Amino acid sequence: MDSVQLALLALLVGVIVGGSAVAVVMASMRAHDRARAESSQLVPPGTDEVLAGMDDAAAVVDASGTVRASSPSADEFGMRVGSLLPADELRALAREARDTHLPVTGTLRLRRGAAIGGTRLVAVRIVEVSPRLVLAVLRDITERERVEEMRRDFVANTSHELKTPVGAVSLLAEAIESAADDPDQVRIFTARLSAEATRLGQLTSRIMNLSRLQAADDFGDARDVAVDEVVASALEAHAVQAQSAGVDVHRGGERGLYVRGDGQVLGEAVGNLIANAIAYSPQGSTVGIGVRAVDGIVEIAVTDRGIGIAEADQQRVFERFYRADQARSRRTGGSGLGLSIVKHAAQRHGGEVVLWSRPGRGSTFTIRLPRIDAPDAEQPPRKRPNKAKAGGEAAKKPERDASPSAKKSRPTADTTPEGETV
Repeated sequence: MDSVQLALLALLVGVIVGGSAVAVVMASMRAHDRARAESSQLVPPGTDEVLAGMDDAAAVVDASGTVRASSPSADEFGMRVGSLLPADELRALAREARDTHLPVTGTLRLRRGAAIGGTRLVAVRIVEVSPRLVLAVLRDITERERVEEMRRDFVANTSHELKTPVGAVSLLAEAIESAADDPDQVRIFTARLSAEATRLGQLTSRIMNLSRLQAADDFGDARDVAVDEVVASALEAHAVQAQSAGVDVHRGGERGLYVRGDGQVLGEAVGNLIANAIAYSPQGSTVGIGVRAVDGIVEIAVTDRGIGIAEADQQRVFERFYRADQARSRRTGGSGLGLSIVKHAAQRHGGEVVLWSRPGRGSTFTIRLPRIDAPDAEQPPRKRPNKAKAGGEAAKKPERDASPSAKKSRPTADTTPEGETV
């Protein structure tokens, strides 16, 4: 074999050896890439334990949008292991976090499971945990957003309500100054100024009372409260209003009942119901306050025979600043806070307030509170008069419904031992 053939043979052997080496290197690199991809697809050790201890909905998601691991609360949003992320917006945020290698945040509305229903507002934060995996954490902020919206509405409504008396005070002050030489006009403007100042003071007081009721979960000075004293104080506080309106106010029902809480707050709540009943009752009509105990619950019912409340408004009358009849509320000077205060006062005492009403037949508001035993069971409760009437005249028995069907459909207070129905 000559030298040329030897050279060609050596070259061929070199090509074969070199090609084999290159193939080995390429195969090794591909195997390394596959191993890296497979390892990046695996959930890091300890992830399941961490997710199991999270209150927020959280899930580890791969590049295809498939959930690889999730927290227990993530099931509410459909993020179960093996399923796809439930929303296109959520998958887009996951891709963005994987592409940019930076944390991504956003706010979305997602539908919860069929057992819970409805959509929820969630704050989303997604971070990369490996080349192909991201961690998505969802925090439900629906309630926080609702409270914030209520706060904004409360501030806006309060500002609106305060503008009227404040503006009136300013205008009346200017009018008094311009009428300084006319004593009669000064007296008229001064009386109106005093009325607006009183209205402003009452509105401010009610706003502060409502804020105090919503500020804490319980009362620091809770004590045993006699319902008789609560009702008596509320009646006394509104006797002049009833006399001026020509409305008879009667008290009936059981005596000697007790509840646990703040007597002043409960007195204000019952007083608000009495004030509303008087304000919306025609002259010469009757307002009844009845008390009874039913299955461990004390019910304080205030009944009027006024204009009533339409069914569409009955669910909203307990909202702050809501008025079913805007024109009449302006005439009666209502602030729209009284029934809201009643609702929160009842809730703070572990109870509730319920409403029965029919347009043209009147309304019955009932505060229901948990009953407690009297502090001294051996000592009988002090007797109080059966009837309390504002106006100084002899008390009259309230009117009764003429038809049996009316008696069945309308809540009434209990009957006293003497037989008086309120």
